[in-house]
This record gives sequence, C-alpha cells and structure tokens, in this order.
Amino acid sequence: MAAQVIIIMGSKSDLPYAQGVAKTLKTLEISYHMRVCSAHKATARLLQILAEYEQEAGPIVYVTIAGRSNALSAVIDANSRYPVIACPPYSDRFGGMDVLSSLRLPSGIASPTILEPEGAALLAAKILALSDQQLRQRIEQYKQHLVVELTQADDEVKLG
Repeated sequence: MAAQVIIIMGSKSDLPYAQGVAKTLKTLEISYHMRVCSAHKATARLLQILAEYEQEAGPIVYVTIAGRSNALSAVIDANSRYPVIACPPYSDRFGGMDVLSSLRLPSGIASPTILEPEGAALLAAKILALSDQQLRQRIEQYKQHLVVELTQADDEVKLG
C-alpha cells in the first residue's frame, strides 16, 4: 500500500519530532514514509522527491518538520497538489520566535501550522478520513480512548 502521509524533515535532527507524528499515525493505522531534505540546501533534490509522490493517485498529506527558517512547508505547498501541514519543532533559540517562519506565508500558500506532533498527525488523519469511512471510525475510537483516560484521571484526582 502506498504511503498516505509523507513526513519530510529539514534535517535528521528533526527525527524525534517526526517519530512523534509517526506514533499517532501508527495508532490510527495510517501508512507513512519519512524523508529528509532541506528546501534551502537541496531545493532540486526536494523537487525530485515531490515528483515521486505527485505521480501517485493519492490521497496523501505531507507533514513537514523544519525549524529556524521554515521554507520547507511553503516550497512543498507551492509545488504540490496535496495538503501540507507544517509541524515545526519548538526551539529555545530566538525565544521560540523562529516559529513565525511557519506562520507568515506568501500569498497562494495554504499550509496550516500545528505545533504538536500528535496534532499534526490527527489533522492529516482527518483530511484523509474525508474519503475513508474506516479511518473516520478509527479516529472516533482514538478520541474515545482520550475521553476514557481523562475520566480515569478525574476519578483518581477526585478520590485522591
């Protein structure tokens, strides 16, 4: 089965963040590929990688993980027919303000920014679920599991 979510990291140092996205995708039984390519340092290579996936019938969703100056999300969005979700890792450098490069985008670019890996995976899942009833059911089960966990925590604290 072809990957439904393509996780592209700006560098291998983003792998722990990508693994957070992958963990939720695995739970929801969504296939994925992980890739590493910088939009700044290897633009031609990035476009080659995109060309591989753009030939697929879809549906697919890209999740991009890049900090500092995040051109990765915008470059992929500008060169893809599929949705792109930016999931930049938090950085203490610059007081976390490097996230602004994921928020302030050129006109014609529509990649939402989700800071938490689980949230990026869930948004990708919801996009894919628009055409997949079974995935919609798995998302609902996932959400119900969260409610059960919160109810148990509430019971523990309340009785505590």
